[in-house]
Amino acid sequence: MTASTATNPVAARISARLPEIANEYPFTPHFHDHPSSTGDGVRQAYLDEGPSDGEAVLCVHGNPTWSFAFRHLVRALSDRWRVVVPDHVGCGMSDRPDPYSWRLAQHVENLEALVLALDLRDITLVLHDWGGAIGMGFARRHPDRIARIVVMNTGAFASPDMPLRIAACRIPVLGRLAVQGLNGFALAATRMAVERPLSPSARRGYLLPYRSPSERRATHAFVEDIPMDPGHPSWDELAATEAALPSFGDRPTCILWGERDWCFTPAFRRRWQQVWPAAQVTLYPDAGHYLFEDENEGVCAQVRHFLESSNPRGEDP
Repeated sequence: MTASTATNPVAARISARLPEIANEYPFTPHFHDHPSSTGDGVRQAYLDEGPSDGEAVLCVHGNPTWSFAFRHLVRALSDRWRVVVPDHVGCGMSDRPDPYSWRLAQHVENLEALVLALDLRDITLVLHDWGGAIGMGFARRHPDRIARIVVMNTGAFASPDMPLRIAACRIPVLGRLAVQGLNGFALAATRMAVERPLSPSARRGYLLPYRSPSERRATHAFVEDIPMDPGHPSWDELAATEAALPSFGDRPTCILWGERDWCFTPAFRRRWQQVWPAAQVTLYPDAGHYLFEDENEGVCAQVRHFLESSNPRGEDP
């Protein structure tokens, strides 16, 4: 089920770069093999840090990031909790299969297969960006495994608006050229997703898995897979997940939000507050989309406090 090295040529090439960011990301990825219709299998990377018998914290990233985005949380929590951080297929150290279904449902199924293989229970979900739709898609299928939920600058519901900077990346031909060919999405994010400049080593870490067009296939696919109308192939999956959100209101929930996010704006945060009115809410008025970079220490301290002070499913001490 797990292996110490990746076999896919692209993923192996990326894994070989890890020493370049050892000071930021001193972790050894594990790998889970998903069956494939071609029979070759698809290998998904993930971090698994902390005590194996500890309560599980499952961090689910978005686009165009990878498990690197949660490196500070891994360090802050793994003394006590088992912190599992997958790289979605096509991202980070995971395989770049071609052809492949890059739809939302496929990412949810991948997360589901990994969690069931690891038999994670009483999970605290930590969700960012596309991780909200993917993580809550898994939660909808396995509500009995979810104990707490933390959302940060994410969504799991349909939105009628798309930022122009995202919409531009969906222009036929030109969008693929900019995002996959020229790495415009990941490069721009290292500047536009933060309010404070990233350090050179942090910027290198975010870009490390996305140096060639073949490594950026999923980056463009995620952008194309944003469902804006009922005719989109991922609309039904997202709608079903949105409909299930209120059923998690009995769990302790925590909303952390960078208020200067131009993509997942405060309007998304207010949607979460409507769904979970009892949620703990912490606002970071000077943080952007990557609030875990702009407010690294504050976010880590708040998540740890939430884990220590809340009981699974809201049970009395």
